Amino acid sequence: MELAYYSDYAVRLVNSEDPARGQDSLTSVEAVRDLFGAGQEAGRRATDADVTRFRSVRARLRAVFEAADQGDETLAVNLLNSLLLEFPVSPQISGHDFRDDDGRPLWHMHLADHPSNATAGYAAIAAMGLAFHLTEYGVDRLGLCEAAPCRNAYLDTSTNRSRRYCSDRCATRANVAAYRARKRLEADRSANSGRTADTAQRTAASGER
Repeated sequence: MELAYYSDYAVRLVNSEDPARGQDSLTSVEAVRDLFGAGQEAGRRATDADVTRFRSVRARLRAVFEAADQGDETLAVNLLNSLLLEFPVSPQISGHDFRDDDGRPLWHMHLADHPSNATAGYAAIAAMGLAFHLTEYGVDRLGLCEAAPCRNAYLDTSTNRSRRYCSDRCATRANVAAYRARKRLEADRSANSGRTADTAQRTAASGER
């Protein structure tokens, strides 16, 4: 498992809430376990107390994305560093059960957490994954969707740093809204031009009299 994979933990947790619409899917132990993904043993440690703890970590992770989105690199790094200090992990080499053609394990880096609860384990992995993404690609690769009212977090992995939306759905919605806005502006300009022409004609006719 590549370390970049762990950054998705942060995105999943942040996007469990839609502040603009007042929606929050993180309301039960089952929702907490779902964030870990299917078959993850760590998620089974979750209890009712983790729901509140997860929400607290979520707010701190969103603050990192908000700082990055506003161009405040120092604040984003400081906020992330505070999470890394509070929720440390130990990198380890792992092979799991995968084998190459010669029967050897496919060695890769794995983040081993030693948590006192499910929240600590998830937060450690999410923060470290986000840190690797930030240092590898830059703070400006952490974004918040520009398709109002959506403010979902996303990680920009495009080659030209052009990503602005969290999903194709939001990109399409934003493009349609922009197209309609342009059409309204063109219609208003056309109407104003017509009224200006009518006024000019009336003024000219009045002068002739």
